Amino acid sequence: MPLHPPPLRILGTGTHLGVEEAEAALVEHYPRLVRLAYLTLPPALGRHRRVLAAHSVVQRAMYGRAHRTPAPERVPAPRSTARAADGRQTPAYAVVRLRVVRSALAYGRRPRWWPERAPAPAALRPSLPVVRGLRLFPRAGGMDEFTLDRTLAEVPPPVRAALGLGLLEKLSGDSTLALLAEAGVRDPAGAVRAATRIADGDHERVGRMLRSDEFDPCTVQTRPGDLLRRRHRMRAGATALVLLAVAGGLALSGDRGTDGAEPVPALLRTVPGGALDPAKLLRTPPDQWADTSRVDFTAWPPRGGRTDDRALLERALGTWAGRPADATVTTTPGTSTVPPAEPPRLLFAGDLDGEAVVLFHDGGVRAVRYAEPRSGQGAPALDFARVDDADVTTAAALAVGRSGSATRFLLAPWVAESATRDLLRPGTPARALPVDQDGVTAAVPRPGAGAGCVSWPAVQLRSSDRIVEKHAFLVTDLGELAPVHLTHTPLPAAGVPPRQPREATGPDGLAGWAHTACSLLGLRGSGVRAVNDWHFARQPLPGTRSTADWVCTRADTWRGPGRVLVQFVPSAASPSARADVVSERRNTALCSRFGQHVAAGTLWKSPAGGWYALAAGSRAVRRIEISGSVRGRSDGPTLAVRAQRETGFRVSAVLPGGSTISSVG
Repeated sequence: MPLHPPPLRILGTGTHLGVEEAEAALVEHYPRLVRLAYLTLPPALGRHRRVLAAHSVVQRAMYGRAHRTPAPERVPAPRSTARAADGRQTPAYAVVRLRVVRSALAYGRRPRWWPERAPAPAALRPSLPVVRGLRLFPRAGGMDEFTLDRTLAEVPPPVRAALGLGLLEKLSGDSTLALLAEAGVRDPAGAVRAATRIADGDHERVGRMLRSDEFDPCTVQTRPGDLLRRRHRMRAGATALVLLAVAGGLALSGDRGTDGAEPVPALLRTVPGGALDPAKLLRTPPDQWADTSRVDFTAWPPRGGRTDDRALLERALGTWAGRPADATVTTTPGTSTVPPAEPPRLLFAGDLDGEAVVLFHDGGVRAVRYAEPRSGQGAPALDFARVDDADVTTAAALAVGRSGSATRFLLAPWVAESATRDLLRPGTPARALPVDQDGVTAAVPRPGAGAGCVSWPAVQLRSSDRIVEKHAFLVTDLGELAPVHLTHTPLPAAGVPPRQPREATGPDGLAGWAHTACSLLGLRGSGVRAVNDWHFARQPLPGTRSTADWVCTRADTWRGPGRVLVQFVPSAASPSARADVVSERRNTALCSRFGQHVAAGTLWKSPAGGWYALAAGSRAVRRIEISGSVRGRSDGPTLAVRAQRETGFRVSAVLPGGSTISSVG
């Protein structure tokens, strides 16, 4: 990669580019140009303004500077797209694309004398399109697209432009350098290098994510804007007109129109079916949970000291529907944030740690938390989470309040006992967790809140004897509304049918989670419903008298897809020695009832200093093999072969009937 752009200029001598030619190129490639502009524009604009700005940038490109088109052989040609009929790139498209990139980059530039917090001059330019009364945003992608979007938000606009030119426009490195230099980028080579680091060698995968709905401003969803604020402004405007008309002496003290909460009832009347009417909220009778076969969030009665506070409930429902611009909104992956189609169920309304909090359950699919500062200063917050098909354990608690590094939970009415324990100290008894009359617990330290992973608080709950499923179980907080249910599956025994996941409150389950709990750090914010530790094999370690366990940790999400980590746990002096994660796979059925066969391998250094390639498979494995730089075979579920450090090898296993599986990862 050259350190300086080559002496290639996109625009040179040739024929003048007319508006008609620019329009033809723009119309033909409009979705691609808008996607490139959206990627380059500053994420700080917000998705709504960014969508409109992307369309505006592209539409203004038709009337850009009066350039002359280059000769076709001087145009930086992409590798596969935007070609003319003769196989070369259309010169008009190259000019329009340059104008788009230059204008999108201008949104991020401020003169030195420009105020620090003020929008860039380009962002203040009046432009079309204009949308009033609606909020536009691209459709949400998966967790990978979300992570990429967060990464791109932290790099300068030229880097985002370089990534788009390389992966979306398929330009070569030299062509990208030339275009960025022509667009006014001071260090185009540095931008290209930074974009290459983001792609990290996996250009196909990153390009596929950039072409997903997450970065498509032409396929958008709509949502109403701040309906309450709009109505307030309209009333204020109307009042101002009346004041001007009767300025000769009428007093208009009764036409105030300034109460921020006043427009809410009018909004509620506009929603079909009264879905946002506090009077129509569903309220479960207090003892129904003990007399129903559906023990989930539908059995929760409303609790808290403000369940009859109509003004608070109106604000919560109105914020949910109107989504004010200053509201903080968080969602777990795959969770919709649209207003309810029917009246939701009220679970809680009360004051907690300086906030007024309301919890709703919407149609069996979502849990929604609304919070506003009791001081009246500060923005409200909305949290959305999926909770469909919840049961006794996964509907046992919701995070009702967070402060500092601790969480308070609202417990289900069928929870009879509650305690806390540290998963990294399996031998330490659980400590009682106080609960108030509304079912709200005392503050529980949040896992991973401090530096490193030195403790892992979990909540141990026991269901009431008034329901059949009377048992104790563990849940832990991964930063979402619903805590995660933890289970374990012990080692298989000879001649015994495969074991099913069981509660992790016994000695074996606690001992296993002491080694693997810290791996949960990587699952925070990913919409996890339950995590199971499956000990699928135990292997003698060569040259020693000790053994190691192979564990498949499976995280199931509320939306369906699962993620597995295969962990290697050698015998250690410390009961909480952290397991080694040897492989990982996303969106898989492995280690579930639909994927009961698994194999994995790792390199291990013996206490004597020798290296071994280890492999293990689940109980059905009849033969396991290692191939590659080192080879070996065993007529059983485990294998150990002498190897060199950093030896590469592959693991395969043969099942009854002759079918073969490969290792995880």
